[in-house]
Amino acid sequence: MAAAPVTTVLLIANIAVFGLQMMAADGLIRHFALWPLGAGFEFWQVVSSAFLHGSLFHLSVNMLGVWMFGREVERAIGSVRFVQLYTASVFAAALAQLITQGFSDPVPTVGASGGLFGLLGAYALLFPRRRVMLLFPPIPLPAPVFVTLYAAFELYAGVTGTMSGVAHFAHLGGLAGGLLLLRSWRRRARR
Repeated sequence: MAAAPVTTVLLIANIAVFGLQMMAADGLIRHFALWPLGAGFEFWQVVSSAFLHGSLFHLSVNMLGVWMFGREVERAIGSVRFVQLYTASVFAAALAQLITQGFSDPVPTVGASGGLFGLLGAYALLFPRRRVMLLFPPIPLPAPVFVTLYAAFELYAGVTGTMSGVAHFAHLGGLAGGLLLLRSWRRRARR
């Protein structure tokens, strides 16, 4: 089985940054989290925010997802395209968050979830027959069904304000960014 070096680097980098975050109190959040436009926003936050996390649980869930889905996606599309896909997903997530954050309190956004959602979308397109097992209830779903239901929940939660403090529209932005890039590659390959 082929290695997935970029996935490994992402895992190490996120864990290392979280360690720095724990030592630096809120200094990293203040300068490197994604702040709304006009409320402390700096251009590098679009990328740096994807390496910060709000808690050990937040980090663990995101890194589990990156590990589970990232390895398979990286092996399928190669490391260079994997970096492009993950980066496009992070940028799309940040853009979606910046657009929708104008309608809420000026709070910072952190987490690799936008990149992870891009990987989820790519996984569903690349492996449509693979099954993903839900934890509660334990039901195996085809990957595209799982991703569609997850996206529908994110949209519902974002519109209704359910689970405040979660960047639902950033998740959807990351998903859209990953799907659009992968589809554009497929269209070019068919020509």
